[in-house]
Formats: sequence, structure tokens, C-alpha cells
Amino acid sequence: MPLPVSEVIAALPHPALAIGRDEQIIAINEAAQKLLGTPAQGRHFITILRQPSVVEAVERVMAGSARAVAQYLTIERGNDVTYEVNASRIDSAGVVIASFQDVTHVAAAGQMRRDFVANVSHELRTPLTALTGFIETLQGPARDDTAARDRFLDIMSKEAGRMNRLVGDLLSLSRVEAEERVRPTELCDLTAILGTTIRNLNPLAVEADVRLRPDLPDAAVTLIGDTDQLLQVFTNLIENAIKYGGSGKNVHISLAQHDRIDALRAPGVVVSVRDEGPGIDAQHLPRLTERFYRADSHRSRALGGTGLGLAIVKHILNRHRGRLRVSSTVGEGTEFKVLLPIG
Repeated sequence: MPLPVSEVIAALPHPALAIGRDEQIIAINEAAQKLLGTPAQGRHFITILRQPSVVEAVERVMAGSARAVAQYLTIERGNDVTYEVNASRIDSAGVVIASFQDVTHVAAAGQMRRDFVANVSHELRTPLTALTGFIETLQGPARDDTAARDRFLDIMSKEAGRMNRLVGDLLSLSRVEAEERVRPTELCDLTAILGTTIRNLNPLAVEADVRLRPDLPDAAVTLIGDTDQLLQVFTNLIENAIKYGGSGKNVHISLAQHDRIDALRAPGVVVSVRDEGPGIDAQHLPRLTERFYRADSHRSRALGGTGLGLAIVKHILNRHRGRLRVSSTVGEGTEFKVLLPIG
């Protein structure tokens, strides 16, 4: 014996409702009632669904279409939520079933891809436009102007370098995202990694008139990790501290081992990189690891930043089950802390 429509609707895992021939809602499950918020049983579907695209989808099915799809937009706990509404007809019962599936993550992923492409295009367009303009000038008005040619070639070299860094960071980001769910297996020495990073960046610090102040243990601090990726993390953080900390200032680098780190719920290590620069306004801190987000876009571009470094750091630390913590006081400096589990 066929089950009543109300029992079928009640058994569905997603929000769902049934609309009878008289266009009244004849059955609705608890999830749909919670989503729509208004008592719906026995009411005309237009007064409950309200959104024109959803109403039109139901009307198309009532008019004879086998199936129609629409989007239902709402807000839950202060966040925008997107549902895909599938309306289909049961001819034998003369009933239209409308089911709601949460596709917010799909919509968000699509928007993220569109934003990423738009950002990459913007970041590449600026140096490409500059290069094209200088090439045209060198081929025309400045053909025989030695001073202008040398000046333009210097700028072109910097713009080409900027594009090269951007492409390199994009490739690096792609690699670390691909490996993010693959746990590292090698044993590495964090003390040695930090020592190598400091030696590699010391010439940059000297050139910028910045003093690196390491406070590292004499003994090895070992953990399971990817040596090259961790080297990339600390190179990025210390290089940023040198660039943005300011001339004549110090960059403090420390490594400490802890029996338990609450954020990791396990024993681990904390690596701190602290500068004495102008600091970062609190409103920017939560977004620093977003792709292409810059707290000071003009200064970042002037210093050769691509806006991808901290996004790469975030993905590498995710792979290592680590955390990144940022604190800053305007006028006093910024501290980046890397938390990594041991074992």
C-alpha cells in the first residue's frame, strides 16, 4: 500500500514540502518548517515560499514540466545561505514536491574561484601594462634617449621580477594545497631550520639596516615535518618582518618547547617572529592569510609583495596540524607565532 505523502516528506533528510492540486501545502517536514519559519501546513505555497524564482519553479511544474530548479536565499546565524530547490511532480497523486539542499559551500567555492581569477588577472595586468607602455616608448619617442632607456629598462626589470615572483608564488600555493592532506613523514630539526633561515636572510637584513636577534636553544628540537616547507614558512615570516619592521629596528626570533599547547591539545613548539615596526591595525589581522589580502597594499607592492605569502604559510601549517597566531600593537610592532605539535 502506498505511503501517505506526509510520511514520505517527513522521512526525507533535507527540508521538503508537498503542494496539492489546490496549491495548498499539504505536507512539510520539520527541517523545512524550521527553514521557512512560518507555519505552512494548509497555506498557499506563494505566501510561504515568497521568493519569485522559487515560486516560478513550482508554477512551471504545476503547469506540466517534469522538474524545475531554483535558488532559495536566506540568512542563518548572520551568514548568507544558498539552497537549491528541486521541484518535481508526482502525476499519480497530483502533488508537487519541493526539496531544499544547502549548496552554500558550492556557491562559495565558485565565488572563490572567480575572485581568485580576477585577482590574478589584476595583479598581472598592472606590470604587463607598464611593460607594454615602456616598450612602445622605447620603440618610439625614447629610441635615442640613453638616459630614458636606462631608466625604463630598470623599471621594466623590476616589473618583470614582480611577475616572476607572482607566478612562482602561484605555483607554490598550488603545490602546498595539493599536499595539504598528506601528512609529513620525515623527522626534521627545527633549530637547524631556523638557523639556516636566519643565515640566508642576514644579507637582506644588513641591506635594510635591520638586526636579527635569535633566541634559539643549543640542542636540536625535532618533530615530524617537511623541512623544505617549514623553511619556506620561516623565510616568509622573517623576510616580512625585515621588510615591514623598519630601518634601524630589530627582529626577534625565538623557539620554545612546551609540554602542552592548549590550541593544539598536545605538546609542541612555539616559534615567534616579532618586529618593532609600525604594527597592523586590528581590523586587518583576521584576513592576513587570505589570498591577495594586504593590510597596506601600496607599501606591499612597493616592497615586491605578491599577497600570497601568508596564504602559503597557512596551508603549510594546516598540513603540519599547526596554527598561526598574529598579534600587533600599532606603533610598537607585530608578532607572528607558529604553533607546531611534536609527535
